[in-house]
Amino acid sequence: MNTVATWPSQAENWLDQRGKGAWIAAMVLGFFLFWPVGLALLAYMIWSKRMFGTCSKRTRMKHHAFKSSGNSAFDAYKADTLRRLEEEQDNFQSFLKRLRDAKDKAEFDQFMDDRDRKAQAIEPQET
Repeated sequence: MNTVATWPSQAENWLDQRGKGAWIAAMVLGFFLFWPVGLALLAYMIWSKRMFGTCSKRTRMKHHAFKSSGNSAFDAYKADTLRRLEEEQDNFQSFLKRLRDAKDKAEFDQFMDDRDRKAQAIEPQET
């Protein structure tokens, strides 16, 4: 009787490990085999926010990354490495933002220069 109660949670964990595509495939297969099963899976996916949720794989990876291995030296090394990588990612994101801002400014300056040149070319013709 215990295995009957746990097989749905085991199936849910198995599908979660494979991502949203596995859930969608299971739903389509459910519709194909017996439409109420597919409809039940669709309702469950919407109710549990699996259908429209953000990338759950990244959340699972982040949760797994902070799980203790039992070795305090390794856990300290892992925490330091993850902190350093997050810092590098933040620095890179800010670099990309500065790069986009500089490109936007250069394009705007070029637009303004072109507009001024066109305005100066039109003014002498009018007088």
